[in-house]
Amino acid sequence: MILDDFVVFDERGLYCKYGNFYLDPVQPVQNAVISHAHADHAVAGNAVVYCTAATAAFMQLRYAKNAGRVFNIMPYSDSVTLNGVLLTFIPAGHMLGSAQILMQYNNSSYLYTGDYKLQADATCEPIEWVNADVLITESTFADPAVTHPDPVAEIRKLNDIKLNIMLGAYGLGKSQRLSRLISEHAPQKTVLVHHRITPLNAVYEKLGYSPGNYQPYNRKLMKNQLEYVYIVPPFTFDSYYRATGVKRLFASGWKNLQVNMQDTLFISDHPDWHDILEAVKRVQPTQIWTLHGDGKHLKDHFAGNIFVKILG
Repeated sequence: MILDDFVVFDERGLYCKYGNFYLDPVQPVQNAVISHAHADHAVAGNAVVYCTAATAAFMQLRYAKNAGRVFNIMPYSDSVTLNGVLLTFIPAGHMLGSAQILMQYNNSSYLYTGDYKLQADATCEPIEWVNADVLITESTFADPAVTHPDPVAEIRKLNDIKLNIMLGAYGLGKSQRLSRLISEHAPQKTVLVHHRITPLNAVYEKLGYSPGNYQPYNRKLMKNQLEYVYIVPPFTFDSYYRATGVKRLFASGWKNLQVNMQDTLFISDHPDWHDILEAVKRVQPTQIWTLHGDGKHLKDHFAGNIFVKILG
């Protein structure tokens, strides 16, 4: 029997009282099950953390001694039982080390997706599918009007830009994916990376995932128009809003983060509407619970067929 209160939100995040753990808590907790290392899912200061090896490495790089008191490293497909709830980590395809969490309790199964992506990405493990009674899915772009374009086609747009490019992107996950895509599909470009990104790239390389060809940024290089692409995190990108001699682009699935109408770069690491429908098809749930977005479109779409609950 599906338990309606299997997971609920409180001030510290999404809580499973049956297993006494939080999924991606927003404040430090005793038992934290972390889906991936982005800062809005992986906070510092938890007592006991369950996550993949890559997620632990990124958290320890970012938070050092405050990353967490005890790390329990979960290989994909391995399981652990917390107070009667069996947890299994399944690749989510969002970024290196990202995981969906399959939770089994009293003959019912609940799949927490975390953030996930169906598009191919050579810098992380591809998404895998399991069946579950309840699909607890992110709904960031759960809107029939949202369709993400082919990322390769988006990257190939850069071939037509002969100016140097300042490319804004989130430092972890997106930057490495962009660097690899540029190396493969705009190989005449020279990728330069911000000093905040190079340590993250080193973790990727250590774990066997190449972010492609790149160099550490050198200010002198950008004085020459040699088709450089300088990948920078958002705070640096925003501070150079008056930069001259470069084309400014920000890589995102959000339209409001595109900085000019002439040259856009829509590359998202989240599922669009059709991807979420594909996830439902693959997981075959009897219920869908939505997170991190607006679930009303899914509720309307599946009305009379699959029960949809909007958690938050």
